[in-house]
Amino acid sequence: MKRIVTIQDISCLGKVSLTVALPIISAANIETVILPTTILSTHTGFKDFTYRDLSKDIPLISNHWLQEKISFDAIYTGYLGNIEQIELASEFIRSFKNKNNFVLIDPVMGDHGNLYPGFDKNFVTKMKEYISLGDIIVPNLTEACLLLGIEYKEDFNTEEIKEMLLKLSKTNKRVVITDVRFGNKLGVMSYDGSEFYSYFRSRIPSNYHGTGDIFASSLLGCLNNNIDFKDAIKIAVDFDWQSIKETYNTNKNAYGINFESKIKYYIERIQKVTK
Repeated sequence: MKRIVTIQDISCLGKVSLTVALPIISAANIETVILPTTILSTHTGFKDFTYRDLSKDIPLISNHWLQEKISFDAIYTGYLGNIEQIELASEFIRSFKNKNNFVLIDPVMGDHGNLYPGFDKNFVTKMKEYISLGDIIVPNLTEACLLLGIEYKEDFNTEEIKEMLLKLSKTNKRVVITDVRFGNKLGVMSYDGSEFYSYFRSRIPSNYHGTGDIFASSLLGCLNNNIDFKDAIKIAVDFDWQSIKETYNTNKNAYGINFESKIKYYIERIQKVTK
């Protein structure tokens, strides 16, 4: 069984970050090791959430794993709560990266043109340096703009997105920009160093937290099942879309995505491709 490690926060309620990554990647038949960066009472969409910084624990856990000669088939980082945690994640990657594994970075910083609470320009600057350690990065459109110093807008055209992918690919082998919108279509555009690929579904008129986490986690699960990059993107988008649709049809005002009801769908899609 393959083993991956994911470094991000635990939002105790809200279905984001580790509470999404752990079940989805595990469902892909992959041992999922977690390295929590912070513990929040809820995701940041709630008011007055609690926040406990676990930065001091990260090197202690990392050193213990090195002592035990633990290795990983992939390293996946998501929400990092401050600049110190970006530095700690960088050191972790340098310690555990090898020629046989890959690093997927979700540069979590903001959405809909705005930074998440607690982040500032200095954090963005540090994230620009950090993404160079990733073999794959999966920023949403807001984060892609922040990384490139481009003013955010919702109506980028195809050629503009391609130019963004090319610029981001200068430091990363594969790039996927999520939350790309063209009229009533919503999906992703990617570049693997030689070819562009886009995949869209009909836009569901809602906004939920955790959609990027679902995409990144399910993409990682597919790639660690040796699924082709394009097929992995398609499965991840479809799983995300099915989960959003289910949530919209059953609880439009949910604080997170009802991905649990579509886990079986995700597993069946992986099994169909890998048979």
